[in-house]
Amino acid sequence: MSALPPLALVTGGCHRLGAALSAQLARAGYALALHGHSNAEPEADLAAILRATEADWHGFRADFGEGGEAERLFAAVTAHFGRAPDLLVNNASIFGQDDISDLNADSLNAHMTVNLAAPVLLTQAMQRQATAGSAVVMILDQRVRNPGGDQLSYTLSKQALAASVRSLAAAAAPHLRVNGIAPGLTLATADYSDAQLDRLAALMPLERLSQSDDIAAALLYLAKAEAVTGQVLYVDGGANMKSFDRDFMHLAKGE
Repeated sequence: MSALPPLALVTGGCHRLGAALSAQLARAGYALALHGHSNAEPEADLAAILRATEADWHGFRADFGEGGEAERLFAAVTAHFGRAPDLLVNNASIFGQDDISDLNADSLNAHMTVNLAAPVLLTQAMQRQATAGSAVVMILDQRVRNPGGDQLSYTLSKQALAASVRSLAAAAAPHLRVNGIAPGLTLATADYSDAQLDRLAALMPLERLSQSDDIAAALLYLAKAEAVTGQVLYVDGGANMKSFDRDFMHLAKGE
């Protein structure tokens, strides 16, 4: 009887960066539990890869802004597949635009609930059922090292999640490894022009922006790096080594 493929739970795994990470995991032979906030239908490119790889996958909806949803999601994944995940990718997050002038308790609590509490509670659930080789990867943001002043609730929540990596790695050892990846600007939205992206790339120490394949390669490494825990990999073209006053969408716009 053939061995079951490793199982990965990817939060926010149906769209954008989460979809790119899920696609690479499918190519690497993982079964996939794909989480979405309001729907769990994979975007078109991911759906095509899931078909081509014949990956065993299922979609799960959960609103991490609601109490108990992280725990419910983990239980639902375990019940559906008949086993706990081998890999947890905490990718889902919310991203607001507040700064010090309009920061408020509601915004801060919302970001901390989704971007910090849900990943920590999912990691707790993983630890309870972890076996040798189990791993958690937190998807962070390069700004946690040199933050600007905008998107303050988001930035604070990601800084808190980054700080949790070492604490959780110590608490979850020896059966569960916990690491993080801090991407730079990776999948630009329509807010960016091509010329602006070229100018931003030129500002990076490596004169390039991170691509989704770069983040996925780091994920696959950390998933299998059995001697690595408590680490954060910055996959950002070197952006974390520089200080930027604002979010990239406001920079290098040109004349």
